[in-house]
Amino acid sequence: MFRVAGSVTASRLSAVCCRTVTAKQFQVHGASLHVLSSETSRKSRNGPAHHRIPPSWQSVRTMASAGDSQAKINYIFYGLAVLFGGGGIIYWWSRKYMRETSKDGNKTKKSTAAVPAESKEATEPVSEKPTSETTKSEAPPAELPPTETPAEAAAPDAESKKLLDAMPQSYPDYEVMPDIPGHAKYLLIGGGTASFAAFRAIRASDAKAQVLVVTEEEELPYMRPPLSKELWYSDEPKLVEKLKFKQWNGKERSVYYNPPSFYVEPKELAYQENGGVAVVKGRKVMKLDPQKQVAVLDNGWEIFYDKVLIATGGRPRNIPVFERASQEVKDRVTLFRGIKDFKRLDEVSRNASTIVVVGGGFLGSELTCALGKRSRDSSLKVIQMFPEPGNMGKVLPEYLSQWTTAKVRGEGATVKPETFVKRARFSDGKVILKLNTGEEISTDHVVVAVGLEPNTELAKESGLEVDDTYGGFRVNAELEARSDIWVAGDASSFYDIKLGRRRVEHHDHAVVSGRLAGENMTGARKPYWHQSMFWSDLGPDVGYEAIGIVDSSLPTVAVFAKATEKDTPKAVVEETGESLRSVTETEAGVRETKVFDLANYPFALLPHPEVMTLVLHSILWCAPLSLSTCTCTSFC
Repeated sequence: MFRVAGSVTASRLSAVCCRTVTAKQFQVHGASLHVLSSETSRKSRNGPAHHRIPPSWQSVRTMASAGDSQAKINYIFYGLAVLFGGGGIIYWWSRKYMRETSKDGNKTKKSTAAVPAESKEATEPVSEKPTSETTKSEAPPAELPPTETPAEAAAPDAESKKLLDAMPQSYPDYEVMPDIPGHAKYLLIGGGTASFAAFRAIRASDAKAQVLVVTEEEELPYMRPPLSKELWYSDEPKLVEKLKFKQWNGKERSVYYNPPSFYVEPKELAYQENGGVAVVKGRKVMKLDPQKQVAVLDNGWEIFYDKVLIATGGRPRNIPVFERASQEVKDRVTLFRGIKDFKRLDEVSRNASTIVVVGGGFLGSELTCALGKRSRDSSLKVIQMFPEPGNMGKVLPEYLSQWTTAKVRGEGATVKPETFVKRARFSDGKVILKLNTGEEISTDHVVVAVGLEPNTELAKESGLEVDDTYGGFRVNAELEARSDIWVAGDASSFYDIKLGRRRVEHHDHAVVSGRLAGENMTGARKPYWHQSMFWSDLGPDVGYEAIGIVDSSLPTVAVFAKATEKDTPKAVVEETGESLRSVTETEAGVRETKVFDLANYPFALLPHPEVMTLVLHSILWCAPLSLSTCTCTSFC
């Protein structure tokens, strides 16, 4: 048996390019040979990584009889054709030589036995279109002298059978090959806000950078905050269908950061002289090999990289009662996170009679208010429940939490504090929830919004460290987990030079950390010193913005003041041209810092004895009162 390892071939041949490899099968005198050839000769880029052949193709298979000397000679010519790139010429010449030697052999050597019909069919070469040099009189030989019986030739030895069974029985051609590059200078794992900010920063520093984004979602990079805020309050259904909304300043926006025309096709990325960004959708990176600098996808495809960013974000956390429930119950539970969840809940809310929201944090309260608004114009009933004494009880002090709860009820929802689900069952097309209070609630749908679990599955297979306390990939102040590996966004447990190690799940943090990681991937060595801001909107009248750590356990002093027309979010937008939050909703590049005079805004002090360097500014808009709280080193 003659066998050429594809891995050896790939390391020596510039002609074997993973992007355009096709498989051709030639059968000559009982031998089947699979030859990998390149459709086009491409200029080598960045070393042998571009010449990667998929593992399933890394072999050249033959099934030749040991005594068939002509087949052996033919295989040698095929090997030379592949090794030296002259495939077309050498292949024709070897075929012609084989025919001539076969004709000579038939004249001088007579067969001692007739070849059986089965063997004759197996040994006849597959007819091919003759070349201009080949005449019609040059026909392939009718038979060859067998060196072993047909039974012996048909039965491969145990080792050969094992090798053949382990190899694919068919080879894909160019049309069905994965349209994924074999190499990327900058590889970004995850297609969320952190990746968006990173490739913006990379392209700003390296104008010709070729950036490849691999995401599990079937969407291009988009922003998540509008999915629980602006899209629910739009009065233009056709605009919402396009996932667009109008900002407070009247400008129309899409949840997608860039239109499809901004991106290049993944298979064309390596040939963009001016660089670009390509997105591979619906694929998951299963493993990183830091030594070889290679990422392995869920389909086995390998991508070599120079620099890689892990921005896998998080997945919605579920609660055990629904994890153990029947499939009928699970089918009626939404763990709200992305576009598909918004579309599903939007459709359900138009047809359901009752929806239960489990969770009293930012997301749970936002969705409750959004659904409550919709219930005003329909027969929909919205119920929110959580174990805390009031809405956002883990963030706001008790009296502010109670005040916020009253505002949520004013949006048309039924709020049940200090309540949680003990059991869930399915009956008569409804989900029946047994509560800790003994009450049973029948609902059409359940929305679970109880936080995130960082996606760290890569860590175990890739030799990366996970923070046992905060979760997420453990990184240094420069957001680097290992050499040439960075982590940004919800999945990073980073060292804050002011507050120590922490993990943040806010939109602004995803933008800033992604931007910093992108800059460091292009050569900067900047530490993460930024204190990210976050916000929440509970209907059109209540807004909450904060910077730093906000915790209901902090000692708090609050000052209430009469609100004026200048204290509304709309007034701020009209005065400044944009809201505070819009700075980080879209822009990942460096922007001018705007300083607002807080002298005209009411505020309260939140001193923290251990962290006096923390600047914390939060504003809670409401009507008719306005509240602002602030903690700083000098007590303002």
